[in-house]
Amino acid sequence: MNLHNVLIIARDFNIRDSDWDPFYLFHSIHSDSLLEVADSLNLKLSSPIQQVSTHYSNNRNNINLVINLFFLWLNSIKINNHIVFSELWYSSNYTLLTVNIFISEGFIQDKRWTIIKNSKEEEIFISDLIKAIGCIDIITILDKETLEDIVQKYTNISETTWHKYLRYINITK
Repeated sequence: MNLHNVLIIARDFNIRDSDWDPFYLFHSIHSDSLLEVADSLNLKLSSPIQQVSTHYSNNRNNINLVINLFFLWLNSIKINNHIVFSELWYSSNYTLLTVNIFISEGFIQDKRWTIIKNSKEEEIFISDLIKAIGCIDIITILDKETLEDIVQKYTNISETTWHKYLRYINITK
């Protein structure tokens, strides 16, 4: 599984709905909007391994709720549900939700052209870029064409300077 393909959203959405709370008999129009947004991000509502409340009231007269939800990346084979630790709610009203993310034991080989963060190359790149941009004459911008020329000069300087300090590196887990 590539880590850059994993997206998880978990939070208190404060929406009660029969879709995720078996003790609640009604459907909310807000849940439709929430599920549409999740779908647009290629996420699906995760089912907990054990169906329990996620919000516990300090007042014994109030009912407990399922309002904390996990949305997980739709195409994940290894991430498909989460665990609710219902016994760990005493310090707050909310339970602890967790999901296991499995990382392959195999070698992950990915090579990229980049400037390594905090390297000497990055320092020189930034310095050279600042000097080169400082030489662009921006005082003579009087019309759209001149502005476009200056933007093109900036683009050329940025690309040339960037390529000057690039290194081909292996990215591993």
